[in-house]
Amino acid sequence: MVEGGPGEEFIAGISGHPFGSIQLTGERYSLSQVRLVAPMLPSKVLAIGRNYADHAREMGGEVPDEPLVFLKPSTSVIGSGEAISYPTALSQRVDYEGELAVVIGRLCREVPKERAHEVIFGYTCANDVTARDLQKKDVQFTRAKGFDTFCPLGPWIQTELDPSDLAITTSVNGEVKQSSRTSKLMHDIPALIAHVSAVMTLIPGDVILTGTPEGVGPLAIGDEVSVFIEGIGTLSNRVVSRD
Repeated sequence: MVEGGPGEEFIAGISGHPFGSIQLTGERYSLSQVRLVAPMLPSKVLAIGRNYADHAREMGGEVPDEPLVFLKPSTSVIGSGEAISYPTALSQRVDYEGELAVVIGRLCREVPKERAHEVIFGYTCANDVTARDLQKKDVQFTRAKGFDTFCPLGPWIQTELDPSDLAITTSVNGEVKQSSRTSKLMHDIPALIAHVSAVMTLIPGDVILTGTPEGVGPLAIGDEVSVFIEGIGTLSNRVVSRD
């Protein structure tokens, strides 16, 4: 867990499993002196497509009547500060997609919307990196969304947060490319949890990516891409060549 005031933040050491009972060890580490990894390794990442009306329009479609769900493999997950590998031999168009991610905290299935809050552990930032040319070529999303390093998550999980109206921005090399608010989600978080848990069992640490707003665009090797969400923090990753 992160402690401290403006200008100085520390990591407080804990013992125990983060999805069970934990105890503080009393150890503290300066955030500037540690390397953050992905805050969890989910059994699965469930992502939602076209969940902001403006993004649906920029992609040439409408918001689906039901959430559009696809999977990203756990092997695509990296943490803040780790590199996104651009597969230049296979794709010539790799895009950023900044998103709010929901982290599941308990084993659950068929969760009604009114009880969705009971299964949420917390929230983090996500980047649903996408090989856009392969997405168009394949028609479905598996290859385009599934490359190693194509799911940055972090920098940490915020467990005390109202996600209903948060600012979300994505910047590339310091220039803002996406700017919206989570209040514009067409299918809200309880609806998403109810929808996906009606299909499959969710396990502690599983992640739901809630969708990206308009402004998606290409990344180039050497770019620094950052996703900021109000109340959580900033997820930053540099793009490097995979080949």
